Amino acid sequence: MIHLLLVIIYIAFISLGLPDSILGSAWPSMYGELNVPFSYAGFISMIIAAGTIVSSFFSERLIRRLGTGRVTALSVAVTAIALFGFSFSHSYFMLCLWGIPYGLGGGCVDAALNNYVALHYKSRHMSWLHCFWGIGATLGPYFMGLCLTNGLLWNSGYRAIGTFQVVLVACLVFSLPLWKSNQAHTESDSQPSRSLKVTDTLKLPGAKAVLLSFFCYCALEATTGLWASSYLVLHRGLSATVAAKWASLFYLGITAGRFLCGFITEKLGDRNMVRLGQGIALLGALLLLTPLGNVSALAGLIMIGLGCAPVYPCLLHETPDNFGAERSQSIMGMQMACAYVGTTLMPPAFGLIAEHIHVGLYPVFLMIFVVIMFFMTEKVNRTTGK
Repeated sequence: MIHLLLVIIYIAFISLGLPDSILGSAWPSMYGELNVPFSYAGFISMIIAAGTIVSSFFSERLIRRLGTGRVTALSVAVTAIALFGFSFSHSYFMLCLWGIPYGLGGGCVDAALNNYVALHYKSRHMSWLHCFWGIGATLGPYFMGLCLTNGLLWNSGYRAIGTFQVVLVACLVFSLPLWKSNQAHTESDSQPSRSLKVTDTLKLPGAKAVLLSFFCYCALEATTGLWASSYLVLHRGLSATVAAKWASLFYLGITAGRFLCGFITEKLGDRNMVRLGQGIALLGALLLLTPLGNVSALAGLIMIGLGCAPVYPCLLHETPDNFGAERSQSIMGMQMACAYVGTTLMPPAFGLIAEHIHVGLYPVFLMIFVVIMFFMTEKVNRTTGK
């Protein structure tokens, strides 16, 4: 029964990745119909991110009241409703309104599932969990492209993914008894969880450092993914087609890396996996700086992806170990919120740097976050060391 629940959690994370990547693939077909500038996709993205940040901050209270299983089902249902809202919208204003529940649904389920897996499953399952998110993020644009190439409108792509979410909601509702039985089985001897205020959470030893670590990690991942193609075209002189293909290898590196990490993370431990990933990511950024031709740029992007692979899931998995199982849900919600803040703010910040200074600073910008993240995670290790 425990393994069946794990399969459901994996599928839930595929569904979490599906909506995360479809706006970018659908927008070239959307903005003309909506009669808005191309750049307006950024505002929708920020509205969704803001909703995710808010729901992450308050996820602990909702999870405490309803339980992880119910919150997951409710969050996916809210996301499904928002996706159908997108599919029936024919104005930019309506998309912005539907972006609010779109983001609110994502933050709660992310915090709920990450903490549940950190508490009840081994580290390899956390790595594979985020590997499944990568599969969902890859399939989202594929489904949208499939609809567009078969003569359907972008609305059909959103409707198809919304339908998948509805089916998942039904599976989650039927699986609710599994969540309760698994939680009772694994927490029979554990301390009851305690609800903490934001100010109390920030006072926990190592809390500020770990929150900054999550901010830096997601700033690194989001900035690398968004600006890789532009860097390759504007600084390395590649064609837009080749650059797009090469940039996709960054995400392939993350997804494949997380699959492989599942086989070695329990031998090395979460902390060593984080250190290993940070070292590989730093080496990848250095390769982007070297004047060794385009091969070094390709290798650099792949290595940054491989380096990112173990950092996020291993940081998440060691949350109960660092702060105690009874406090993990409180700190987990704040970790998710800080992660989304990094995702929201830092890619546009580099866009301003690229426009007003030089796009060639891309590797340096990435290295800054790797270095800060390294010192912050080591500070957490010293503060919470056994």
